[in-house]
Amino acid sequence: MARTYNDLYLDMRQRLLGNGVAMASLEAREIMRHATGRNRAALARDRHLYVPPEAEAAALALLERRLAGEPIAYIVGEWEFFGLTFAVSPAVLIPRVDTEVLAGAAIAGARARGPGARVLDLCTGSGCVGLAVASYVPGCRVVLGDISDPALKVARRNVRRHDLPGRTVCVNVDALAPAPASLGAFDILVCNPPYVPNEDWDNLDHSVRDYEPRLALDGGPDGLRFYRSVVAGWRTALRRGGQLLFECGVGQAEAVRSLLYREAYGGIETLRDTGGIERVVTASPVWNEAIREGIAEIE
Repeated sequence: MARTYNDLYLDMRQRLLGNGVAMASLEAREIMRHATGRNRAALARDRHLYVPPEAEAAALALLERRLAGEPIAYIVGEWEFFGLTFAVSPAVLIPRVDTEVLAGAAIAGARARGPGARVLDLCTGSGCVGLAVASYVPGCRVVLGDISDPALKVARRNVRRHDLPGRTVCVNVDALAPAPASLGAFDILVCNPPYVPNEDWDNLDHSVRDYEPRLALDGGPDGLRFYRSVVAGWRTALRRGGQLLFECGVGQAEAVRSLLYREAYGGIETLRDTGGIERVVTASPVWNEAIREGIAEIE
């Protein structure tokens, strides 16, 4: 029997709720939008019209994928972050609200440095952090760096989507290797690295563990492998007065601050997310070698 758009939406929302999906209303609406080709305004306007059979079949097929555990962002192929919409695929992490704290801090830092500021988004994935900076700070130039070519392909799609090819470039670069001199120096180095400890892998939600790329999640035995590498090997990629910004996993901020201190970074600050978790740690390299030697003596 034919159903209206509203009936189909309500039925899908109920099935999602019954399967423990927290954002059932949002996800049902996104499935409807993607399957029918209607935007949100059109779905609201046409809610009492009957859904064409082919559109209903498409929506139900997408619903079954979601009920099997596939993240909604991969199903619809895009997700919102910092007021912008980004293409995503299983080659990249899905942008999270928590990471907006990192993007906001990078935007503030780039604005403070004025026109011509250079920003590196290391371990960029979809490019959401670096492209948010480029979008909200028109005078800056941004490099999106990642070791994954499939991830960089998605990042390039997002560069085009947001019409930023003139001020943004994607490069293949390994965060676990020393900073290549060819990249030059930056005012801001922002990094949301893989930080899941090996022992936590089996405890991840299966929608993360089974669908999102392990390359973008695996932080080594203690989750700190990338922090160590970037703190020690990428200080030369920062100009004098430049700023390094990290996103951290739950409970990792103190260890990251200690790494920065031991490698002679100063101005270390921590930002909390909306849940009160220490989410972002920022610092700047100390260029005075006497200070660096003094820190080493204290240890």
